Amino acid sequence: MASRWMWIVWPGFPAACVLELLVFAVVDPAELAWGGHPLGWTRQGVYAIGFFTFWAVASGACGLTTVLRRSAAEINACPCVPGERPDGCPR
Repeated sequence: MASRWMWIVWPGFPAACVLELLVFAVVDPAELAWGGHPLGWTRQGVYAIGFFTFWAVASGACGLTTVLRRSAAEINACPCVPGERPDGCPR
């Protein structure tokens, strides 16, 4: 299970790094506004929130990929140990 988390979180990290570089090469954090009013956040605060947002979105995409790549055998496998399987539980 820990390796699956690494399949999800690690590719999201470099993707967030690249997105951070691309977005903030074009956008100045000091000029951002919400609803016509300036955010009033520091540049570092905008960079941090942006990075973690990008990381969450990229990790979500990696998580969806991990879920969708499961085989039918993994999805239909009975989670019980052989001695405790209920009737009708697939082998």
